[in-house]
Amino acid sequence: MKETLVKQAYEVAKQRYAEIGVDTEKVLNQLQDFHLSLHCWQADDVHGFEVQAGSMSGGIQSTGDFPGAARNIDELRSDILKAKSLIPGNHRLNLHEIYGDFKGKVVDRDEVTVEYFQSWIDWAKENNTKLDFNSSSFSHPKSGSLSLANPDKGIRDFWIEHTKRCRDIANEMGKAQDDPCIMNLWVHDGCKDVSVNHALYRNTLKASLDEIFAKPQPMMKDCIEGKVFGIGLESFTVGSHDFYTAYAAQNDKIVTIDTGHYHPTESPADKVSALLPFVKELMLHVSRPIRWDSDHVTIMDDPTQELFFEIVRAGALDRVHYGLDFFDGSINRIGAYVIGSRSAQKCMLRALLEPVQTISQLELAGEGYKVLALIEEQKAMPWQAVYDEFCVRNGVPVGADFIADIDRYVAEVTSKR
Repeated sequence: MKETLVKQAYEVAKQRYAEIGVDTEKVLNQLQDFHLSLHCWQADDVHGFEVQAGSMSGGIQSTGDFPGAARNIDELRSDILKAKSLIPGNHRLNLHEIYGDFKGKVVDRDEVTVEYFQSWIDWAKENNTKLDFNSSSFSHPKSGSLSLANPDKGIRDFWIEHTKRCRDIANEMGKAQDDPCIMNLWVHDGCKDVSVNHALYRNTLKASLDEIFAKPQPMMKDCIEGKVFGIGLESFTVGSHDFYTAYAAQNDKIVTIDTGHYHPTESPADKVSALLPFVKELMLHVSRPIRWDSDHVTIMDDPTQELFFEIVRAGALDRVHYGLDFFDGSINRIGAYVIGSRSAQKCMLRALLEPVQTISQLELAGEGYKVLALIEEQKAMPWQAVYDEFCVRNGVPVGADFIADIDRYVAEVTSKR
């Protein structure tokens, strides 16, 4: 019965959109090719599987203690597959280095090799999932407040070696899946209070990056991610947005736009068209900052919607990679995956359904009131009927029906942890 209603509603929506020059079948095909990179760290609150793991540090904080967090690699994989089964389309998985399959062995971060990720590569192939990767400079005895920017050569070399090895692993992942692995580099380096060595730290970070990126890795892509500040590092951030934007433009790297890493009055969406003339590609880390980099679950709020509108309006669908980056331990973690992923998809769908060419031509013709009128009218168009059809075609629950699936999984799986 529900599928019949969905089909009827979709046919009406299809006709409504056709009247304004939008082909919903084309849009559904585009949405099918929209692959999110799901972040593994939502499932266990960024703990990872290192035997020697210490307390969380480096400006990262996951709040809440909702029951059922993944405690080991098997539980985490099970949770991710459950989440993927409730999200239409096929999506990638983004791993941090601390999530290696260490099998109870103490492996320091400057010793890690692809051996500890082979089971992930095998698992990904079995489950039709492509992998992305991240180096992990936080939550380690040598993290401190400075890693790659540390004037102490011993500590700096430790993190340089770690990051080089992560690039090796990412390249092997890319070769195994015959698709480049996207590796993100973010370090928390900064100062809690007033410092006078800003230039020293930034020149040191640049030298470290130059050494790390010296080796060509054809089956991975390097992303570098800036930030305004971190917890305990409020006064100065070495890898600021200006620093990484300049480095990426000069060295042909991908800039990562993390929606929580800007000042609250800044628009991450505006960065898209500002950066694309100077860099080949962008990476997104989509979360929901509430007053600061709080990494709440992504919803269909205005900043997220504007971000996807800007990508489509800029004609940049093939130049942007899409990752999620929230970690909320205060609610059901699988529910967080599903809500955040579906919300991002809905924002992309609405952007794809906009008659961009028509509105653009009106703007260039000086028809400002018509531009505003059409943009406002789009908000009331039946986009939800198109998303429901997308869910039906992908064999996943429509609307809020996924809640019952998650409740069953809680009763059968996570409640027994």
